[in-house]
This record gives sequence, structure tokens and C-alpha cells, in this order.
Amino acid sequence: MSKFTEAELEYLKTQRTGRLATVNKLGEPQIAPVTFRYSAERDTLDIGGPDNSKSQKFRNIARNGLASFVVDDHTSHGGRGIEIRAHAEVVPEGGQALHPAFSSELIRLTPKRIISWDRSGKTLPWPTSRRNV
Repeated sequence: MSKFTEAELEYLKTQRTGRLATVNKLGEPQIAPVTFRYSAERDTLDIGGPDNSKSQKFRNIARNGLASFVVDDHTSHGGRGIEIRAHAEVVPEGGQALHPAFSSELIRLTPKRIISWDRSGKTLPWPTSRRNV
């Protein structure tokens, strides 16, 4: 059983880009737009990119495992989105399954807290949901 609701999973499937926030070695926040995919097998979000292992976000996660991830958009009816506070880890293989031009390494997010909202009333059946998972 997924930590995400069916409505949240359907929404995530319609999106291709999110923003990954990490913390560097000085305790400063760093944020980056990234491509992601939901892994039903692991109930995680997998993030890849070209030269992923050389990125600041990759080094930050390898060092401390802290991440927050946001996927959102706006419709003519209002904004909607999901924030995932997660345990983050670096994984040596699987990135090229996201896209052939990506490096083999990927970042894997396992949700610990999910916050979703839909001010448009078109995608999610509630205005806001917050829960620890």
C-alpha cells in the first residue's frame, strides 16, 4: 500500500519537474529543479539528471540524507501541489532508466511527511492534507 493517496499519485503522474531542497555542509539551503519518477515498486520518488553525482544536491544528500521536494502547478482555477519531506539517499544505479542521457546515479526519496493541496478543486478531493507517513 502506498503512502500516497490515489489522487496524489494521479497528480504526480501528470507532472515532470519538481524542486528538490537540500542542506549544504554549512547548513545553508540549496534548491534545484529536477526530473523525477514515482517508483511503485519502492513507493519512492527517484530523481535523475546528467552528471547527477557531480551535483551539489547529490553531495548534500550523500552527506546528511535531508531533503524536501515540491511539485506544484497552477490552473485557471487555482494552485495545487505536493510537498514531500523525505529520507533521501544516493543510489549508484538506475538513473538511466529515467532518461538515457542521465548518469547512472540517482537520488531516492522515501516520504516521511506529505502535504498536498488543491485550491482549484479539480484534482484532489480536499483543499489541504497534512500527514506523517
